[in-house]
Amino acid sequence: MSRLAPSRSRAGAWPSVSGLPAWAQVLGVYAVARFVTFLITVGVARFQVENVWTGARPAYLDFVRIWDGEWYHRIVVSGYPLPLPVDAAGNAYQSEWAFFPSYPLLVRGLMEVTGLPYRFVAPTTSLLLGAGAVWFMYKLFRLRVGHGTALVGVTLFSFFPTSPVLQYAYTESMAILALTAATYLLVTRRYLWCLLPVVLLGLTRPVGVPFGLVVLAHLIHRWLGRRRERLSVRDAVSIVVLGLVTAVSSVAWPVYVAVATGIPDAYTEVQSAWHGGDLGWVQPWVDMARYLLGGTVGPLALLLLVVGFAVLLVGPVGRALGVEMATWCGAYAAYLLVVVQPYTSVFRYLLLLFPLALAVARTVRSRAHLVTWLFALVSLQVIWVDWLWRFTPPGDLPP
Repeated sequence: MSRLAPSRSRAGAWPSVSGLPAWAQVLGVYAVARFVTFLITVGVARFQVENVWTGARPAYLDFVRIWDGEWYHRIVVSGYPLPLPVDAAGNAYQSEWAFFPSYPLLVRGLMEVTGLPYRFVAPTTSLLLGAGAVWFMYKLFRLRVGHGTALVGVTLFSFFPTSPVLQYAYTESMAILALTAATYLLVTRRYLWCLLPVVLLGLTRPVGVPFGLVVLAHLIHRWLGRRRERLSVRDAVSIVVLGLVTAVSSVAWPVYVAVATGIPDAYTEVQSAWHGGDLGWVQPWVDMARYLLGGTVGPLALLLLVVGFAVLLVGPVGRALGVEMATWCGAYAAYLLVVVQPYTSVFRYLLLLFPLALAVARTVRSRAHLVTWLFALVSLQVIWVDWLWRFTPPGDLPP
């Protein structure tokens, strides 16, 4: 994709809000979405019983830092444990080493600067990083569509069922900020500036490899189109450097864990401990499909889902998104299929498929249509917070 003028669609005629500048409209939508989530969270917290993290009916700031938020708290307070925690047989325990360092390091730095406690700084940091993420998302969407459609896309993303993590003590906000900024800078050909969010992304979530495929797709696209638009030596070298930095950043944390602990495969060992001793590789998805739909229908349905999604990305949906966003959706979906086990956390991981919000936004034809979408999303958000975020002792499914 090159520097294209925004396309137009019916949803692109969505009216501006009282003539406010675009940034105010985008952040206004985000603020309303986060306030709705605040109300949902406070309501669900009233039904939270006493557990390992909080007492019964915890306050909002305590309720939003449970689950992984407690692991980040441990990193903020005590750092990463050495030596690597293992059992008598040498098998790694679940430990802080499974969590990437950029978010807890930022939170710790802000705590030291402000003197405020973790329970306030962590969710507030996520909230503010999410605001930056939706602004870059809007700017990226505007490269493909008009203001109205881009704003609808940001709105759908902001109300997504698992969007509460954008204001909880989780890393999704930072990851999506890094991802949207990197994609926007790549598409607009600010390759050296793109190095900064790429490094941040590699130190936030293990998704450097999928983004590396985005960089590769961008290079191939520019090379194939060099007769229409010249690919300068400077640009070619810059893209290659960006690709190399992306590759290095994607393995930086596992390599650091290996060096720090003295165990070459420490990172994968810890990840295995978090996944019941098995990281998967597609087979867990097949097993889950069989469990849900039966031994024959399940795998066939999974295959049709994969093929159907691929067809969408190489068809009109992919062309509407552009090479970079379509490639990200395909590469990240493949990453989920190959690496991630299909359990309840998958719903949260889907938040990084943010370009699909733009694909849906292009189908929105009226305010009533948008309201219907929002009603469905908010309803599912209530279900997600109550079903997965609220903890039922002694053990429960993770969000």
